[in-house]
Order: sequence, then C-alpha cells, then structure tokens
Amino acid sequence: MKQTTDIPRRTLEILIHIICWGLFFAFPIFFAQRTNGTINWKEFMHHSIFPTSAFFIFYLNYFLLIPYLLFRERSRQFLLTNFVIIAIMTLGQRYLNNLIAPPPPDLNRPIPPQYIFYLRDMAGLIFSTGLSVAIRMSIRWSQAEAERQEAVKSRTEAELKNLRNQLNPHFLLNTLNNIYALIAFDTDKAQQAVQELSKLLRYVLYDNQQMFVPLIKEIDFIRNYIELMRIRVSSQVTIETEFHIKPESQTPIAPLIFISLIENAFKHGISPTHPSFISITITETDEEICCTIRNSNYPKTRTDKSGSGIGLEQVSKRLELIYPGRYQWERHVSHDGKEYLSSISIRPFHSV
Repeated sequence: MKQTTDIPRRTLEILIHIICWGLFFAFPIFFAQRTNGTINWKEFMHHSIFPTSAFFIFYLNYFLLIPYLLFRERSRQFLLTNFVIIAIMTLGQRYLNNLIAPPPPDLNRPIPPQYIFYLRDMAGLIFSTGLSVAIRMSIRWSQAEAERQEAVKSRTEAELKNLRNQLNPHFLLNTLNNIYALIAFDTDKAQQAVQELSKLLRYVLYDNQQMFVPLIKEIDFIRNYIELMRIRVSSQVTIETEFHIKPESQTPIAPLIFISLIENAFKHGISPTHPSFISITITETDEEICCTIRNSNYPKTRTDKSGSGIGLEQVSKRLELIYPGRYQWERHVSHDGKEYLSSISIRPFHSV
C-alpha cells in the first residue's frame, strides 16, 4: 500500500521541478528576442548564465550537500562549502558575462561599480541555496510526520490488541461464573448454556481479532449472549430488547464494544429476591449507532464473584482509542437509586 501512494507523490514532485525550472530557463528567450522575432543566441547564452548557475547550486545542495552535510549535523562544513562554491560561481559568472557580452560603453549613463554585479549574483545564488534547503527540510518534516503518525497508529493498534486480549478472558470468566451458578440448581440449563457459550466463543476467538466487524454480526452476537443470560435468570426478571438497525447492516463497528455494558446490566440489574428488569435498545441511523441500557439497580457486594469489574474501564479505553471525538457516553443512577442508565452513541466510520 505504501508503494502505490509514494509513486504518484514522487511523480508530482518531478513534474513540479520540471515546470518551475522550465519557466525559469524560458525567461532568457524574451530578453534575447529581436524586433523581427528571431533570437540572438549570444544574448540568450548571456542571460542563461545565472539560471544555469542557480540550477547547478540548487541541485548540488538538494542531492548532495543537504543530505550528507546538513542532515548529518555538519552545519559548519555545509555553510563553508556553500560559501566557497558560491564565491567561485560568482566570479565565474562575471567572467562569462564579460566574455560573452561585454557591456557596451554608454557615456550618457554612469556604469555601476563592479561589486554591485557581484553582490547581485551572489544574492541570487544564496537565494537558490536557501530555496533548496527549505524544500528539502519541508520534505524531511513531512516524512518524519508520516513516520510519527505510523508509529502512533502501530502503538494504538498494539494497545487495542492488548485490550482485546484482556477483554476476552474477562468475558469468558463472567460467562463461566454464570454457568457455574446454574450447575448447582439446574443441570439441564447448564448444559444448554454450554452449547450457547460455544456459539459465542467462535465470535470472540475469531471475529474479535479484526479492528471492525459488520454491525449485523455484532448484533447477532449480542442476541446470542442475551439468550444465554435468559437461561440463568429467574421469572422475576423482565428482559426487553429492541434492535432497530438496517437490514443486514454492514456498518463497521468495533467488536464487543457494547457487551461490557450488557454484562454490567446483568451483574448489577438483577436481584435474587425482588422483581428486576433489563431493557436493551440498539438503534442505527445514517449518522450514529446508539446502545441504551436501562436496568434495575442492585449493586453487588465485594464478595460477589460474577465479574472482575474491569469491563467498563476497558470500554472507556477502547472508545477513546478507536473513536476519539466521535462518541458520547452517558451513565447515571436515577434520583431514587432504583434504576441505572448507560447509553453510548457512536458516529461510525462508514469506510475503513
């Protein structure tokens, strides 16, 4: 992928160089034209001396002096070398100018001192050198910035992979705790739960390794997980689900981004002695995907073994890494303390 993007950029750089220098070398033609439209080639050579000198010193710096001296922190040697070359080329320009087109005597106009021409030629060559440095420095900065962004991307992907690796055991631990609780009072339900768990593990172990998955796959996984949880809960628990997504939605979404919220609802929203409820709604529009969960609030004690409590922290880290500035997360307990709300709205990337 990198090669396909570098070729057009390099081609564009070459075209820019050709066009700019072509225009620069075209100027002597206008100075060398006669009134009848023909070109005085001696005048053309005379006016081409400076463009040729500027061209030479520009690319001498561009390809040799800047990469091998300036970029290797040999600034003094770089400046001294340029000073010597510019001085020699300035003397050479004046010699060639006098040789090709000696200035005609004009008694009506005072002749400027010779040092004015030397200073003019030297300033032009210094400008050409500075332009070469500026262009090479900007290219180097652009490459360094691209490498920095690539390093940030690699580090982010490594952090996300680490978070996924932590999330999988956390999800498996919670599910196994649920099945363990079933074995004590309903062996048949426990066996059914193991079968449901096998469906979930396939998704967790394989599809979860991707950065994004189609939304329809994530919804299917959530549905299977909720069905697994239904096996465990008693008839006192009301579970309501609503999924309003596009048919066979292929909108990319980070895998398992909502499951910790749902786990948290089953952990803190169910009471063994009181009526409880869990309401899960996931909607998709052209602009966002929203997961809203409401549940009765029964906080667990520290001795409860239904989860390790790291799930929501992982959700927060993943949201910040994957969707910085593209999500909102609202969560709070109602005024009477009986209901908990957690809602995440994500503006997904429609192409990845």
